[in-house]
Amino acid sequence: MTEHELPDLDDTQLLRYSRQIMLPEFGFEAQQRLLGSRVLIVGMGGLGSPAALYLAAAGVGRLVLADPDQVELSNLQRQILHGTSDAGRAKVASARDRLTALNPDVRVDLLPCALEGEALQQAVQSADVVLDCSDNFPTRFAVNAACMASATPLVSGAAVRFEGQLAVFDPRLPESPCYRCLYRDEGETPQTCAENGILSPVVGVIGSLQALEAIRLLAGLGTATAGRLLVFDGLHQEFRTLRLPRDPDCPACGHRPAA
Repeated sequence: MTEHELPDLDDTQLLRYSRQIMLPEFGFEAQQRLLGSRVLIVGMGGLGSPAALYLAAAGVGRLVLADPDQVELSNLQRQILHGTSDAGRAKVASARDRLTALNPDVRVDLLPCALEGEALQQAVQSADVVLDCSDNFPTRFAVNAACMASATPLVSGAAVRFEGQLAVFDPRLPESPCYRCLYRDEGETPQTCAENGILSPVVGVIGSLQALEAIRLLAGLGTATAGRLLVFDGLHQEFRTLRLPRDPDCPACGHRPAA
């Protein structure tokens, strides 16, 4: 993450975050790092909902929410940031209300548009970590390219039916692959929830893991997970971890020096 002046914690914050501050691997400074961090979340649907809730609850100081869509009734089965009364509202506005009610410490910035071009690059460059919670390949490829260009860590999640996957791409690490190392064909058609269905807790699992990976990156916890693909089978309750090597011929990151 980029260097920030670490903020002080008042008594209320010490109480609010006490259960994670007491963890020996976490501690006071990690909480300061979260409060001084900025995370961009692209997509406020099934993945973005649990991810944003846990990041706000954990005390990430600034969340930037990007999504051009409005809340629909069919969203509510899995997009737990939004309620029935939010139908017809912009998803980012509905999300802001829920997140600030959960934790007033968190500053929430809204981007109620499809991020692209210079606006996408600026949003990514100003973030410490980016969460790709979108549901289409053009957005995923564009977010990946912006993260590679600005050397910003990317936490990518996807889910459909009973299956989900998670990967961390960290261009600060020479050995890290990128999203295009995993999916090379820009013409691929994604499997969408609208066409294939989704069991709601599956996106909850993947979105929660995205939040966990973002917190690990921001606070400097554990070992780097770049270079691994986590695959979740919700029907049989199984996790698999696959090695994801960097592709030296990747069109997005192949120009980077090898380790």
